[in-house]
Amino acid sequence: MKIVAAEVVVTSPGRNFVTLRLTTEDGLVGLGDGTLNGRELAVASYLQDHVVPLLLGRDAHAIEDTWQLLYRSAYWRRGPVTMSAIAAVDVALWDLKAKAAGMPLYQLLGGASRAGILAYGHASGRDTDELFDSIRHHLELGFRAIRVQTAVPGIDAVYGVPTRPATPGGRHDDYEPAQRAPLPAEEDWDTAAYLRHIPTVFEAVRSEFGAELPLLHDGHHRMTPIQAARLGRALEPYDLFWLEDCTPAENQESLRLVRHHTTTPLAIGEVFNTVWDYQTLIREQLIDYVRSSVTHTGGITAMRKLLDYAALYQVKSGIHGPTDISPVGMAAALHLDLAIHNFGIQELMPHGSLTNEVFRQTYTFEDGYLHPGEEPGLGVELDEEAAARFPYEPAYLPFNRLKDGTVHDW
Repeated sequence: MKIVAAEVVVTSPGRNFVTLRLTTEDGLVGLGDGTLNGRELAVASYLQDHVVPLLLGRDAHAIEDTWQLLYRSAYWRRGPVTMSAIAAVDVALWDLKAKAAGMPLYQLLGGASRAGILAYGHASGRDTDELFDSIRHHLELGFRAIRVQTAVPGIDAVYGVPTRPATPGGRHDDYEPAQRAPLPAEEDWDTAAYLRHIPTVFEAVRSEFGAELPLLHDGHHRMTPIQAARLGRALEPYDLFWLEDCTPAENQESLRLVRHHTTTPLAIGEVFNTVWDYQTLIREQLIDYVRSSVTHTGGITAMRKLLDYAALYQVKSGIHGPTDISPVGMAAALHLDLAIHNFGIQELMPHGSLTNEVFRQTYTFEDGYLHPGEEPGLGVELDEEAAARFPYEPAYLPFNRLKDGTVHDW
């Protein structure tokens, strides 16, 4: 199954996406997601200028060999740009193989291990009443698990809480932190105010919605290990499903301190790119959920190996699924979710109507559960005419400064 064409498509239907489109001599088309929020063109160039020449004429069935070639032949390994580019190729090859086999991708990964994929939605509010309304809205949509993010008194802008109207084609409560501007936006931050406020929010949410609703929260890397330990302990009475990204985890040993002080489950890894970023965290069971995305971690081939390693230590999946993962990357995650044994939960931020016009999907969300569908391959098709109507626009994620002007983790 020889690859005869490889195209890199950059489109911006509400936000920027990078898609690799591979075509075989038999006319089959496979898609892969290479989107890297705020650095999209770096991946597009990596693919177009350095990877595409290596793919033409190769056997599309040789997925493992191609993965190893792309990882090892560059000499400079790992990093988000490299691993996103490899992921785009890998997912496109799996899409092709499943289409050639005439079956949905999850069947090639061992078949379904469950009937559906539990998903969590993103509720947020600038005050308690607005937060409660958002939670009720997500429950009405069918979500059975809810991530709770809230504004903090004294801080102008907080991650996860919309501060402006939805973009055209977006959801009414759409949250897209990347802003279309020549320079990134500067936001403020006060960890002490955050630590004082968040436990009161979860006390109010539990009082209003009861003990059975699974609740999640994202700290977004903003705490030191001892601050994260303090928050984890303060949240124990409210029985969180997980506390996500409580501290920057490049220093994996820092999670030992957090784990020592709290029994709140921990999820880490949406900015990680390889199994090596997790080695200590998984081996010492310092986390409970792996948060990497298929798109940023080398594709299905690499993520399957990472999650199989995690399974040895009873660590489960919690694959990253925001709107800066395209429907191609989301579909890849769902096929993997359905097949693995150690599935935990799947993040779901529904894409807006413009994105859905460009990427036509067969995956579904019903009664709190996702399913990738039964179409051969990933179940996502790219409408190239629609994609061409939305050219790339520069967009940046914000950054934080403390009150004294120090740049802080966003």
